Amino acid sequence: MQDLASWGKDDSEKAWNQRQIRKKIHHLREVQNFKSFYSRLGFPKGAAFYVRPEEGYLTQPLDHFNRRNNGTYKQRYWINEEFWKRPDGPVFLFIGGESAESEFSVLAGEHVELAQKHQALLVSLEHRYYGASINQDGLTLEAIRFLSSQQALADLASFHLFISQKYNLTRENTWICFGGSYPGSLSAWFRIKFPHLVYAAVASSAPVRAKLDFTDYNKVVAQSLSDPVIGGSTKCLDKVRESFQAVDSILHSGNVSKLEKDFYSCLPLRAPEDYGEFVSNLADIFMGAVQYNMETPGSDVRKICDRIVGAESAYEGLRIVNSMYMDYIGLKCVENSHEKTLSDLRNTQLNPVGVGERQWYYQTVHRVWLLTDRYFQRSIFFLAMLFLLSLIPPLPSADQTCEDGSCPFSPLITLKSQLDLCTEIFQIHAESVRKSVEFTNEFYGADHPKSSRIIFVNGDIDPWHALSVLKNQSRSEIAIFINGTAHCANMGSSRPTDPPALQKAREEIASKIGEWLHNARMTE
Repeated sequence: MQDLASWGKDDSEKAWNQRQIRKKIHHLREVQNFKSFYSRLGFPKGAAFYVRPEEGYLTQPLDHFNRRNNGTYKQRYWINEEFWKRPDGPVFLFIGGESAESEFSVLAGEHVELAQKHQALLVSLEHRYYGASINQDGLTLEAIRFLSSQQALADLASFHLFISQKYNLTRENTWICFGGSYPGSLSAWFRIKFPHLVYAAVASSAPVRAKLDFTDYNKVVAQSLSDPVIGGSTKCLDKVRESFQAVDSILHSGNVSKLEKDFYSCLPLRAPEDYGEFVSNLADIFMGAVQYNMETPGSDVRKICDRIVGAESAYEGLRIVNSMYMDYIGLKCVENSHEKTLSDLRNTQLNPVGVGERQWYYQTVHRVWLLTDRYFQRSIFFLAMLFLLSLIPPLPSADQTCEDGSCPFSPLITLKSQLDLCTEIFQIHAESVRKSVEFTNEFYGADHPKSSRIIFVNGDIDPWHALSVLKNQSRSEIAIFINGTAHCANMGSSRPTDPPALQKAREEIASKIGEWLHNARMTE
């Protein structure tokens, strides 16, 4: 597990960009999981009685669909037997996503509280190619081709067999899977594609509908910036829009030195690629504040709106917001270099902790379901578990462009620039990306999957809800839409400060899980 006190020194000396924000959020989630777990034990006294979950590695095929390929890798997992009622208690599977997992994936979060209530065995599987679940050559162009959602689902099926054999499980052991963001999609898809293995699924903030040009993302961001429930206002949205118009005007005038100074660019801005990076970095501040509103200290729509509305001008307000965010991250300058982005994404060196940038970008442009842009654009959640202050993966990705008139940011954030990046990094061309999007929707059923016993949970200010299931599809394909909450808000451990709408959603989820477990016992 990442040392909870180690984040900051080395990263604070690097240029500020959204990949650094992602690392910060991942760290904060781990800290919150740490606090949630030990508060349940009665920390520090209870820590003396803490039995660590079992951590192990399962040898998996690199390619489940071609047994002539003898390649393998070792996939990390965790098991927590603390609450399990042997031998016929249920099994709760927590699905990992586009980041390293830790022992807290079976120690804290909504699914752990439900496991305690229903006396379930808790198991968690780290996603292939992330964290420690990757071979040394895994990020090369040759090896990374085995990274896909289909292979990930096959990994889950293999893990199901491993756990079943390890504990002599039978049909009386009802499996329920949990995931948020991209793993939320995997949770739903595991139920859809392997209904004989998993009885029910909870899919939180799951963008199950693939879309290449995800303009709806910024429509939701705009609506949220004007939503008084979370501290937004029409005036705030107008000021944001006006501030980006001012920046675009300066870029078009060629006076980029002013922008470099006012917004602390690490290097001079070179046209045209760096311009897109520059405005994307600024837009990410607002996208991230909306997506993770109140989930981290740096994600607060009310505070950001107060700053930009209270400034002398919209441009000055944007400067203040940028400086505030840089202070929060703890960095001295902003990295706007397109060449630096290319260099980072081409890097094949493994990082066993935190998020996985290169592999996540590969998934989104080629194998999974969405084209990506920058941090809140280029990667979730995250994010995208990506834990969202609790057990939530970093956010998902799509190409959140700004070529739609409703977008409050710069039109320099274009679909073409992101498709070009796919080609430059992975030699994947636009037509291939479009075909991958079409295939994914056909293969999984998009937002009309026609399955059963799946709960789709979304917050109304989370921009990713636009790609999820928002209405009940049947009596047992249920949609829960939470007013005033952001990305994967339900997945964290419950807190007394949870808003009423979130508390009600937790009760609905718990009630439905209890009903399904009862029905499973009655039909066995």
